[in-house]
Amino acid sequence: MKVLKYIIFLIALSVSSQESVSAIFINKTDLINKTIADIDNFGSLYTIDDVVLSKKSPDKNTITYSNVQLSDISSANAFNPLQIHVFYKNFNTAVILDNRLSEVFRIDFNSIQPYRNVAFISTGHDNTLWLLNQDTKQLELYDYKRNATRVTTLPVQGQIIDMTSNYNYCYLLTEKHVLIYNYFGSLITKIDNNGFTSLSESNENVVLKKENALFFLKKDSKNIVPIALPNLLISAFFVTNETLYIYASEILHHFQLKID
Repeated sequence: MKVLKYIIFLIALSVSSQESVSAIFINKTDLINKTIADIDNFGSLYTIDDVVLSKKSPDKNTITYSNVQLSDISSANAFNPLQIHVFYKNFNTAVILDNRLSEVFRIDFNSIQPYRNVAFISTGHDNTLWLLNQDTKQLELYDYKRNATRVTTLPVQGQIIDMTSNYNYCYLLTEKHVLIYNYFGSLITKIDNNGFTSLSESNENVVLKKENALFFLKKDSKNIVPIALPNLLISAFFVTNETLYIYASEILHHFQLKID
């Protein structure tokens, strides 16, 4: 009997120590046939239509950028709304835009030595980008103004599925692991990937997608917990501060995350 009581006590303690993450509905917006690239800290929405990047601010003002010579846009990152990074994977080129979507810098990785075949780019601190070299499977913190490499990591094992970053860390999702690197290039966290297919980061917390559900990884934790959400067919998701955006069935849903 004493053993049974002890087991029940341990189970109760374990359950009580787990984080619970709920999502409180705020509002929703119709978005017909949109490919959402990002949502910045000011609530501006970035969408991609083949060669055109559009930025729609909360006051409904919309500006656009396009470069027909570079063809379709692969991704756009607005972690820093003053330095928006646009990636053209087919041309192995990145473009830096200001907050008015005016081009301020272009990086043609085909013409830079040593040659880099870039699979992903993401924001770094200062004038840097995190690059994932598709050939070497290495992460590189690249200073595009000085054309200099600040950090190169050891090769990443396995297929790389997704990547994001902030000024301090780079988050990689591979077929087998969730990996977190600091800006010195050191691997500081390694967690098994149990079916996650994409990720988003805000304030060093991570949201991961698995099938049609979202999960939360709190900063400095290895405990991944589900987010309580209504049944939505999730096409894309983003998290900014504690606001979770989910694009589902041509509607952008806004939720406030509550972390206990």
